[in-house]
Amino acid sequence: MDLPLYTNLQFTANPVYIDQAGVGITGIFVMNTGSGYVAYESTCPNQEIASCSAMTLNGIMAVCPCDESEYSLFNGQSEGKEYPLKQYRVDVINPSLIRVSN
Repeated sequence: MDLPLYTNLQFTANPVYIDQAGVGITGIFVMNTGSGYVAYESTCPNQEIASCSAMTLNGIMAVCPCDESEYSLFNGQSEGKEYPLKQYRVDVINPSLIRVSN
């Protein structure tokens, strides 16, 4: 978390999008909730994988461009949607290192 890309994770409710090769299907969102960290797949869970299923960030919400659904990064839920965001396991190794796995 010492790299500039991850600086926002030092503060509550500042999610980071990570799209490195081999990380999730279309990448992952990681956020400090104030009581720990959460990580979610950035592919819309209620759509087939397509060109529009890669979600974007809007504050603390992940937005699906296929149907404009918004998912809370605090709990992964979207009102009226069948499936929540796919959550990954987050382990805090030390204050400057976290590990995200499935």
